Amino acid sequence: MAPVTRVVLAEDEVLLREGLVALLTRFDFTVCAAVGSAPELLDAARTHQPDLVLTDIRMPPDRRDDGLRVAVALRAERPRLPVVVLSQYVQTGYAAALLDSGDGQRVGYLLKDRVAEVTEFVDTLRRVTAGGTAIDPDVVRQLLHRPRDPLRALSVREREVLALLAEGRSNASIAARLHVTEAAVGKHVGNILLKLDLPPSDDTNRRVLAVLTYLRADPAG
Repeated sequence: MAPVTRVVLAEDEVLLREGLVALLTRFDFTVCAAVGSAPELLDAARTHQPDLVLTDIRMPPDRRDDGLRVAVALRAERPRLPVVVLSQYVQTGYAAALLDSGDGQRVGYLLKDRVAEVTEFVDTLRRVTAGGTAIDPDVVRQLLHRPRDPLRALSVREREVLALLAEGRSNASIAARLHVTEAAVGKHVGNILLKLDLPPSDDTNRRVLAVLTYLRADPAG
């Protein structure tokens, strides 16, 4: 039997919050607390020490990026705390800020519309809790259509692989998506890391750094 995942949830819209509680409970997550403001999120996460924090970005009291700022603060306290943030709109800077927090792993940035794709949404939560990263495909698509490609050193195929890495996909998943061998994907990933001049580290950290470079790249650069 899989271990229970304990969740602290923050969402200021009551109906969506209750819906998320029901959805999480249905898929065997345990909701320790469901709150409606950033200060309540901070208190609840510190009190319950959950396995996962799921929060909206725009939260009271300021209704700006309060939820994101609390998520980043919590990961400063617990660098390995899994966090998934939900956003109404595509904001690539939010994804970069989250990836830059804590140990750079166990983070997810999803648009709220993704909640309706229940199975995929739940799989994403589980993947992040298990140590993965997940960036919403719409964020990735926006990055791919920037007017000037800041990653021009990469080949077309390498940019495709990096885009799928940003979605949190494994080498096997990327291979299936692109209809190539897993060995070919491994070679492309190696080339990406080399061309982005990333420092030697374990493979997982270097993949996160590649995604972070991708998200931070300046279209005007």
